[in-house]
Amino acid sequence: MTVFIVLSIAAYLLGSIPFGFLVGKLKGVDIRTIGSKSASSTNVSRALGWKWGVVSALLDFSKGFLPAYLAKTLLSSHWQIVIVALLPTLGQVFSIFLRFKGGKGASTFYGATLAFIGPRYFVCFFPVLLLTFLVTKKTSLSNLVFSWVLVVLMYIFFPVYYAIFALLGASFLVFALRDNIKRLRKGTEPNTPLIW
Repeated sequence: MTVFIVLSIAAYLLGSIPFGFLVGKLKGVDIRTIGSKSASSTNVSRALGWKWGVVSALLDFSKGFLPAYLAKTLLSSHWQIVIVALLPTLGQVFSIFLRFKGGKGASTFYGATLAFIGPRYFVCFFPVLLLTFLVTKKTSLSNLVFSWVLVVLMYIFFPVYYAIFALLGASFLVFALRDNIKRLRKGTEPNTPLIW
């Protein structure tokens, strides 16, 4: 139980590190004043181009991967593993360092997903996200589609607690992207710029 508590606290705090905001500050930009006003890698790409958006996304990805990997390594309870693996995404969206505001959580959730399913399956599944983005040019829609595809794929190929992790994560992304969903319905959601 002590290991679970320590990992849970560390997972949330690590997830709360607002890498998108910090990357923006490094370049002299407060991304909370641009675009969606969120500390997300997509918003970083709007402000600074895709190069810095990718840097932000990889940092967010890593903070999802590490706690989930440690949880799978150190914990035996499936429920505890799921909780620790989801806490960085919670921290990303509700960062304690940004007054409980932050990014949208997708990159962090995908990092935890990699820790769950391993690189071989992740490489097989990830093209769904890329293909959706290439077709729609909308990061929010791509993340919504991919997260729910993950639920189905994990249910088919993995133990049930993997599918529960994916279901909770996808549901949380729907909540985090609720404003984007409204814009998608109205047809006003902007395309993600591809300027490098």
